[in-house]
Amino acid sequence: MADKVTIEVVGRVAELANLELTQAESVEMVRDLNSILDYVAQLSELDTSQVEPLAQVTELMHTGKGRLREDALAPSLERAAVLSQAPETDGAFFKVPKVIER
Repeated sequence: MADKVTIEVVGRVAELANLELTQAESVEMVRDLNSILDYVAQLSELDTSQVEPLAQVTELMHTGKGRLREDALAPSLERAAVLSQAPETDGAFFKVPKVIER
């Protein structure tokens, strides 16, 4: 199969996602993405003519073909106990470092 994803495509997507990929990472990404597309192509070869289409898996719940657990109230964790495990808090919330630099 010919490659569907090229190094140029990976470069453009990385640019749009504000990612800095090394050349080795870009080559690996091309390989991985093409592998995923090959797998999807295999899936599209499956005969699904006898499978009823679904817009969402939860539709199975209405037909009785699926089952979810019952909703049940359960006690939450105590805020003080949870916050005591955090590296940094303001007394009510977790404090986390800024991760997006623009």
